Amino acid sequence: MWRRLKGISGLGLTLALPGGIVLAGLVAFGVLAPVPMLIALGAMLILAVPLVVSLSALRLAIESLGPATPPRTEPAIVRWIDRFASPGTAAWPAVLRLNRAWREHAAEAEAKRAALEAVIEAVPDPLLLLDRQRRVVRANPACAAFIGAVTEPRDLAAALRNPALLTVADAVLRGDAVRSVEFSAALPVPRVLEARFAPIDGPSLDGAAAILTLHDVTALKRAEQMRADFIANAGHELKTPLATLIGFIETLLGPARDDAAARERFLGIMQEQSRRMARLVDDLLSLSRIELNEHVPPTGRVAIAPLIESLAAALELRAAERGMRFALSFPPELPDAIGDRDELAQVFQNLFDNAVKYGRPNTEITVTAEAAGLSLRVAVADCGDGISPEHLPRLTERFYRIDTARSRELGGTGLGLAIVKHIVNRHRGRLEIASTPGSGSTFEVVLRSAGL
Repeated sequence: MWRRLKGISGLGLTLALPGGIVLAGLVAFGVLAPVPMLIALGAMLILAVPLVVSLSALRLAIESLGPATPPRTEPAIVRWIDRFASPGTAAWPAVLRLNRAWREHAAEAEAKRAALEAVIEAVPDPLLLLDRQRRVVRANPACAAFIGAVTEPRDLAAALRNPALLTVADAVLRGDAVRSVEFSAALPVPRVLEARFAPIDGPSLDGAAAILTLHDVTALKRAEQMRADFIANAGHELKTPLATLIGFIETLLGPARDDAAARERFLGIMQEQSRRMARLVDDLLSLSRIELNEHVPPTGRVAIAPLIESLAAALELRAAERGMRFALSFPPELPDAIGDRDELAQVFQNLFDNAVKYGRPNTEITVTAEAAGLSLRVAVADCGDGISPEHLPRLTERFYRIDTARSRELGGTGLGLAIVKHIVNRHRGRLEIASTPGSGSTFEVVLRSAGL
């Protein structure tokens, strides 16, 4: 209480001080006698008391309103002052109205901010907010795969290092309108992204001056590339069997119309060429499906040992026709692999099929599997003629063949190992090829282990 009275007295003296100085000056120059000066000074102090008390009461009223709690009971001094106030000038109701308006405004602002936060969090595409210094000040959850969590502002160049992207970002931050740019990102698998920058006018979250959204256009670009590859490669591959079919059809319709022996022989060749085209189309469609989903890793569990046993059993008859057999070797408790069962079946089916085609007759195809830390390794070894070192880097290219004539004779489409490579890439694994000319080849697939 004493502190409050002391504060009121100090405020009263402060308000009366300018007038007191003027009165003292008038006394010093002989304009005013000391006694009238003292009377005037006392009157000033008396007149200042109501103002001082009112200001003190207003301060107490404001202080009694907590920032996050309902108003407390009206302070005694405020209640006393309001008794003598004229209607409409009481302090406490005015302060309550001010407090209510402030709380409503704060609640509305918080609701808008929460709604904006929810929208940013829900956007399915990666979204970033940049400030005037080109720093990332906020990123939504979809952006975590690209730049990680944003705990503090950092330069965009530290997150996405692409000169064209940064050039467009700087241009928008300098005042340009909406700009877009395509760029490649070296993630677990290459992606093509479209970045769209737009300036932000007016107030924004965390001082953001521009918004950046990223759109994955990898599938679109791959579809365009696949169309080009189909025209360039598939057209060439289909040309030979189509020409053969057309030639035999013309022969059967002409000179060999009544030749039963020729008709029987030609129809057999035509059937084989038709099957070859069907295999090529099937492999192209399979490869296109795999490439479209290559950036999305599978999450299932696959029991590798039973899968390999079933695939080897299905090829036993074909292998036996060449005097070959499968030798399988697995540890007793081989862990599952993380992957898609159908796609992994296609991987080992292609590798087993190649081993039967290119291995020497009366030899063994060895299939081994083992767990190595967080990986699972499956190796398929044949006893064929082997592959020269210069061919190894290109074996997984589409339509690449070491011996084109032999490959076509054996029914190969030139896409088997390309399919294997893309499936393994989607599984975030590796395909390792080792070969010694004259001694055979080993194709090893490394997959992620799901553990026991």
